[in-house]
Amino acid sequence: MAPAVPLAVLALVALVAPGLGVASGVAVAPGCDYPAHRWCSSPDIAVACQVESLCPSLPRPAAAPVELSLYYESLCPACREFLVLKLFPTWLLLPDEMLNITLVPYGNAQERNVSGKLDFQCQHGPEECLGNMMEACLMHEAQNFSTYFPIIFCLESGSSVTKNLEACLQIYAPELDSGRIAACVQGDTGVALMHRNAQLTEALQPPHQYVPWITVNGKHTDELQAQAEASLLGLVCHLYQGEKPEACGGSKTPKVPSGCRH
Repeated sequence: MAPAVPLAVLALVALVAPGLGVASGVAVAPGCDYPAHRWCSSPDIAVACQVESLCPSLPRPAAAPVELSLYYESLCPACREFLVLKLFPTWLLLPDEMLNITLVPYGNAQERNVSGKLDFQCQHGPEECLGNMMEACLMHEAQNFSTYFPIIFCLESGSSVTKNLEACLQIYAPELDSGRIAACVQGDTGVALMHRNAQLTEALQPPHQYVPWITVNGKHTDELQAQAEASLLGLVCHLYQGEKPEACGGSKTPKVPSGCRH
C-alpha cells in the first residue's frame, strides 16, 4: 500500500503548474523527479523534493543520549543522596536511549605505590575504599548497566554499603556470583579497577574539587553541577535533542553545589 500523502503535500501539488519550478510562492526542488504521491515514501525522496516538514510520518534520525558521568565515593553522604534521590529515579523515568550514565567510584581517594604495590587511602577511611572497590568489581562482573545500577542503588540506600551485597544481589540480580565479586575485591583485578578509576578522576578538566562531581556530555561547569543537583530530570530533558517522553517536565531553581570536599 502506498503511504498516505499529507494534505499539506496535496495542497502544494495543487499550487504548482506543470513544467514550472515556482508557483504561488512555493518552490519545487530542481532535483525532484518523483510523482507527488511518492514524496513522503522515504526520507531520501522527501529530502530530494524538499518536503521533509510536510511528511510527519517519516522516521527521524535517533538523537544522541545525554552522557552523564558521576565521580563519587561510596560513603560520602552527598554522593549517596545524589545517587539515590536524583540519579536513580531519573534513570528509572527515562528511556534507555535518552541517558547514558558512567559511574566512577573513587572521589577524593589517594593512590600510593608502597613497595611496588598500589595502595589506596580514602576520605572516609578503609571501609569506603572497600565500598569503592566492591562497586567497581560489581560493575566489572555484571557488565550490563541495567543489571548493576539497581544493586549499587540498593547498597548506597541501605544501612551499610559494604555489608549488604548478598542481600542486594538476591533482590536485584540473584544470577550474579558474589564469590566472583569477592575474588575481584581481594585480588589484582580490584586493584587494577581502582587504579583505572584513579586515572579517570585525576584526568578531569577542570580538576575535581569535591564529590559528587558531575560531568554532562564530557563537560563540568558550576552551572551544570547546580542544575544537575537541583533538577537532574529537568536538565536531561532540556539537553536531549530527540522526542521528549512524558516524564519530561519543568526544572527547579538551581542551587549552589555542595558535597564532600578535599
